[in-house]
Amino acid sequence: MMQELFGEFLGTFILILLGNGVVANVNLEKTYSHGAGWIVITAGWAMAVFIAVFATADLSGAHLNPAVTIGLATAGLFSWTKVIPFILAQIAGAMFGAFTVYLFFKKHFDVTPAPGAKKACFCTGPAIRNFRSNFFSEMTGTFVLVFAVLMITLPQLEYHSLGSTKVGLGSLGALPVALVVFSIGMSLGGTTGYAINPARDFGPRLVHWILPLKNKDDTDWAYAWIPIMGPVTGAVIAALLYQVVLNLS
Repeated sequence: MMQELFGEFLGTFILILLGNGVVANVNLEKTYSHGAGWIVITAGWAMAVFIAVFATADLSGAHLNPAVTIGLATAGLFSWTKVIPFILAQIAGAMFGAFTVYLFFKKHFDVTPAPGAKKACFCTGPAIRNFRSNFFSEMTGTFVLVFAVLMITLPQLEYHSLGSTKVGLGSLGALPVALVVFSIGMSLGGTTGYAINPARDFGPRLVHWILPLKNKDDTDWAYAWIPIMGPVTGAVIAALLYQVVLNLS
């Protein structure tokens, strides 16, 4: 069990270090890639997913996302008794990753005047604030992610006991899932910043709230439930559809 939890912690740490790192590279003043734009961010996040999944798949199945963990459990592929420990490890890894991004880019945080640009290096926010629309965006993006993860996982199930905590993404699933995340970011990400991962948003948001940033923006806890409940809802819908697909086959 400790190996799986360490894998989730480490994988989510790598995911946030590289994912939020590319946002910081683009958003913060006086980096060489300042202002590089949305395509760089979406490509960087996709590669962060690839590296994190590839590096930790053999340790824990590389969920790295509470929505994926809940989706697998809802689909009957993961024990519900493991869900809370996995989620706590993911949030801890996300917090450590966000804090490391802060340390890495501290001088650039200090010289960046825009509070919103700095907050975006930690957590997501809507382009147009409308909770119903924002919830739908996060739910839909995560539905695509989790359904794809479940279908990518399907061919590997013959190699795993369904009771195993390691049911998840094998290392060969790293590239397909990275491409799914890249597609979601390019096609659906512009409305909310595509958290599609409760740990990815909540952990770094908590770090943003704690850190003594200069010209600090409001952490916006009023919005924080959207990138938690939207992804969880999308994951459950994806898992239910997955079970329908299996019953039809």
